[in-house]
Amino acid sequence: MSESGIGRRGVMLVLSSPSGAGKTTISRLLLERDENLTMSVSVTTRPKRPGETEGIDYRFVDPIAFNLMVNRQEFLEYAKVFDHYYGTPRDAVEVSLGAGRDVLFDIDWQGTQQLVENAVRDVATVFILPPSTMELERRLNTRAQDPPEVVAARMSKAADEISHYPEYTYIIVNWDIEKSVAQVRSILAAERLKRDRLTGLGDVVKALRAGQ
Repeated sequence: MSESGIGRRGVMLVLSSPSGAGKTTISRLLLERDENLTMSVSVTTRPKRPGETEGIDYRFVDPIAFNLMVNRQEFLEYAKVFDHYYGTPRDAVEVSLGAGRDVLFDIDWQGTQQLVENAVRDVATVFILPPSTMELERRLNTRAQDPPEVVAARMSKAADEISHYPEYTYIIVNWDIEKSVAQVRSILAAERLKRDRLTGLGDVVKALRAGQ
């Protein structure tokens, strides 16, 4: 609660894009520059990549454990992406939102649809487009994280992913990382001020109208 007596519920800030469009870099910079923003740590069945840390980048589980979590309805959303499953644990997100902390999601359009269905008033959705197909392929090859066949698979899927852009509230074309980060921060600042997110507002307005 602020000095004004007005608090707020946190925002679920969703960033989606085709692989290589820049959402991971944008997410990292947002987290570095905003102390009230925390990353949603997804559960995944894919193998851990070099440099990734359990519990920070992802929670890595086997398919059996993942299915048990689905059966217990422990996910806000989950989806299969490139032969592996990803899901967002419900409890940790609810705790953060209730405390007025914002939660950043790096998820695809399938996960976004589920989040909107389950918690539409808490969600702000942003889709990040690459400047061009050629630039997208260049970025994927520059990352040097995936073999050529995986890059080809990601490129073939990009057109389908991009077709879901109308489902998002905000669209950013990522020509320049710094400009894109500034745009997302502006979106987050506006979302934090939405009337429906504010708590204690009714009491403050009532006192103002009473001349207090």
